[in-house]
Amino acid sequence: MTALPACFLTHPIAHRGLHDASDGRPENSLAAFRAAIAAGYGIELDVQMSSDGAAMVFHDDHLDRLTDQIGPIAQRLAADLSGIKLSGGHDTIADLKQVLDLIAGRVPLLVEIKDQDGNMGQDVGPLEAAVATALRPYRGPVAVMSFNPHSVSAFGEIRADIPLGLVTDRFEPEGWPDLNADRREHLGQILDFGASGAGFISHNQTQLDDLPVSALKAQGVPVLCWTVRSRDEERRARSIADNVTFEGYLP
Repeated sequence: MTALPACFLTHPIAHRGLHDASDGRPENSLAAFRAAIAAGYGIELDVQMSSDGAAMVFHDDHLDRLTDQIGPIAQRLAADLSGIKLSGGHDTIADLKQVLDLIAGRVPLLVEIKDQDGNMGQDVGPLEAAVATALRPYRGPVAVMSFNPHSVSAFGEIRADIPLGLVTDRFEPEGWPDLNADRREHLGQILDFGASGAGFISHNQTQLDDLPVSALKAQGVPVLCWTVRSRDEERRARSIADNVTFEGYLP
């Protein structure tokens, strides 16, 4: 296990970049990443996989919410996705290599690999490999995390030198309707932390007093959190968490 660098605990982390679609900076856009770099914030971003195996910087598994296109991102070629404009700005969907070239190690980078299995299960590997390949020449503070512990393990088998984390939650039914009850219960207890190779967690900021979080914190595990949207929320979160992932205000 590679330890999380101290800069991930000292630089507030801009959720999907310092985004504001009303100002031409959609989430996970190059404009949002430039703004975060200029302000000195860390950056969190998401990756999904194209139909030809490229790691694309995009949160949702469907295009509908964030573009004027519809359908699963996994059914589009990387070249096609790179021509689709993000709503609220001028940037198109970027691939991970393009974003890495932009950030160039100037601020801490937290990469979240989105679940490709559908039930946080073991059907993973290609996206993790694509992310590892994109990160091979990268120089700068970077960590990789996922809600799916199998994804964390798969990435760690390729790049044991990069800090790994679990994104965690209570996994309540209303927030996770596509997960079966047994899987939600298992994940909510953070039972896979050790086996996954993770060295930190990023937990839902409304649930930081949960017992599994307290147990890991007592062991010295770094605790990040998502997604803080006000200074009041930040103040409460920092009573437990070591750092915040934020949007909608400046910490």
